[in-house]
Amino acid sequence: MASDKVSNVTDADFETEVLNSDLPVLVDFWATWCAPCRAIAPFVDELAGETDGKLKVVKVDVQANMKTAMHFKVSNIPTLLVIKGGAEVARQQGAGGGLAGLRKLVQSHL
Repeated sequence: MASDKVSNVTDADFETEVLNSDLPVLVDFWATWCAPCRAIAPFVDELAGETDGKLKVVKVDVQANMKTAMHFKVSNIPTLLVIKGGAEVARQQGAGGGLAGLRKLVQSHL
């Protein structure tokens, strides 16, 4: 469920793709059965297009990548994290706020 600007990452490549990224990373923890996750997906895609080159955007399927979800204590989905310099710097749970909420979440970390 990723677009050309949003990539899927797994437990195996999370460290390389996210923690070691030179850019800040928005991580969307989601699952295929999660209606709010599907509702926010178009906004995540749009934000990825708006911030191309300034922000990396990835999705983590919590069912297939439980290790990463547990490490970040993701108990509800969607959960969106901003990772910068290998550390979590911002978090949003739920789909509320739409595109404006996502912009606000990432703005100070770009």
